[in-house]
Amino acid sequence: LFLLYTWTCAAYSLTIFGWNYFFCADDDCTFHVLVIHLVRAMTFLCIGAFLFTSSMLMNVTYGLMTGIGTIDRLKKKATNTMSQSDEEPIALKDVFGIAGYHTWLLPIDPVFEDYDRVMGFSTPQRLVREQQFMEQVAENGQGGR
Repeated sequence: LFLLYTWTCAAYSLTIFGWNYFFCADDDCTFHVLVIHLVRAMTFLCIGAFLFTSSMLMNVTYGLMTGIGTIDRLKKKATNTMSQSDEEPIALKDVFGIAGYHTWLLPIDPVFEDYDRVMGFSTPQRLVREQQFMEQVAENGQGGR
């Protein structure tokens, strides 16, 4: 999400700089020398941010589509075992949660169907709660007979 925000800001800044720089043909449209140098420096930084975040977004997209992370992909390339990959694409509900599409671009915590499966671990507190719940269900089930 942060990469998407950064990419959007860099693209917007480049658009604004380009619009003001190339379409400024009036005599009233003259800039101070310091401002011109600052805009050139900002344009350089924006191009760098745009290219970097574009590369990172493509890397994340590839990871979602193939289910292979960057380190795993580099290891598989080094050992020439990319064809033996058995990873599945990552479901978007495992990234964005089960809320509606309108929440995907908002910086909020996603809600998952099975938090432990998505995260790959479970906290001891959660395991204790589940154990207590299962014991309670077992007691209620036996007591009702």
